[in-house]
Formats: sequence, structure tokens, C-alpha cells
Amino acid sequence: MRADARRNRDAILAAAHATFEEEGVLASFDGIALRAGVGNATLYRNFPTRDDLLAAVASVSIEAALSEADALSGSLAPKEALVEWLIRLAWRLRIWHDLPTCVASAQGDPQSAMATACAALIDRTGVFLRQTTLSGDAVGTVMATDVFELVVALSWAVDRFGDDEPAARRRVSMGIAGIFQGTHHQ
Repeated sequence: MRADARRNRDAILAAAHATFEEEGVLASFDGIALRAGVGNATLYRNFPTRDDLLAAVASVSIEAALSEADALSGSLAPKEALVEWLIRLAWRLRIWHDLPTCVASAQGDPQSAMATACAALIDRTGVFLRQTTLSGDAVGTVMATDVFELVVALSWAVDRFGDDEPAARRRVSMGIAGIFQGTHHQ
């Protein structure tokens, strides 16, 4: 990639990140291009869809989440690691207003860049879930995709109700209780 093209791409990513922080992920592409100091054509050449831009900006957060997951699995029992992972994941997904909505929409489109970006989160959820099932603490019929979708829904509630971290922790803990043995109802 040429140096000027790299600078433009980096400027777009920085502008998108700042805009998502301030306005949410449904912010205007025109505003992002203006903030980045590039034309709309440059933005769309680099990121043809909102999902493409969102996945690129979110990749740093996804990598950080996966690093946290490694630390959790190495320091906590399977059930506690899964609970903490899901709480942190819900908190991370609510970071930008409307991110849970975009993540949920992307799940139905396997070609979506956001669906691809979230695949690593679903896979890691599956690892935690398998470990918790093997330890006898999780219901064996629960699927990683279902758990991820539940956490996305819970992160939407955390975002919409303006939860602080303790409130988000309570909301997610209540929401995921049915995953575990002894709390499942047929």
C-alpha cells in the first residue's frame, strides 16, 4: 500500500473511532470522511460498507477481548471464566451506541465483515462453554452462537438503559443464569 493511501486509511480509522465514540456507529459516513480530511470516494474505496469500516475499527477491541479471554481461562475455574467473559463481552459490545444492533444485523449475513470479525468472539465463547460443560456446570444443549446472541441482546439493554459497570454486571448475570446447571427450566 502506498504511503499516502496508508495515511488516508489510518485517518479514516481514527476519525471513525472518534465519531463512533461521540455519535454511535450509525453516524454519517460524510461526517467521518470530513473529519478524516478525505473525500467520500476515498472512504468508500477503503471501506465499501459500514460493516467493513466498523469491523476494521472494532478489530482492536476484538483483539483486546481475546487477550482478556486467555487471561481469564488461565486464572479462573471454567464456570467463573465463562461468566466473567460474558460480562466483559457484553460491556465491550456496548462501547459505541448502536453497536449491538449492527452486530446482531451482521449475524444473519455470512458475507458481512462484522460477522467475520465476530466469529472469533463466538469461537472463544464456544471454548469457554465447552470447558464449562465438561466441568458439569453448563447445560449441554446450549450452543455458543445462542450464547453470543444472548450477550449481544444484553449489551443492547446495557447500552439503552445506560448501565454503569455494576448494573451491567447484574443485568448480564441475571440474563445468563439459564446457561448453568441447576438454573435451567424445561
